[in-house]
Amino acid sequence: MFVYEVKGIRVRYADTDQMGYVYYGNYARYYEIGRVEALRSLDFHYKAMEDEGVMMPVYESHFRYLKPARYDDELNIKVTIEQMPGVRVFFRYEIRNQEQVLLNTGDTTLVFQRMDNGKLCMAPEKLLNKLKPYFEDKP
Repeated sequence: MFVYEVKGIRVRYADTDQMGYVYYGNYARYYEIGRVEALRSLDFHYKAMEDEGVMMPVYESHFRYLKPARYDDELNIKVTIEQMPGVRVFFRYEIRNQEQVLLNTGDTTLVFQRMDNGKLCMAPEKLLNKLKPYFEDKP
């Protein structure tokens, strides 16, 4: 299982709604920040993958809003990949504030898709190689 935590995402005033809470639609952006940085921590970059002709559109997403994040909170986004990707990759998220209060949980499923013909394809070998050590049984 691969786990990575992005720390210190500051809630901007523009992220909040009239009640002073983070607007619910912004959690999708926080999830994207989390997964991009998690993959970057493996030295795997979206841009390089796209330059090689593969994109990763979101296929499905779920959010659970437990408590509101507020302006100037510092958020930590924990990202988990529980199984090796195939044609799809499944990410889980937990978002906590600076006091480690759990604010939001969710998941997204993304697919690997060829940019030239729009057909689904297997995860790039480079990504699989980067993730493999996290899924091997340790003696």
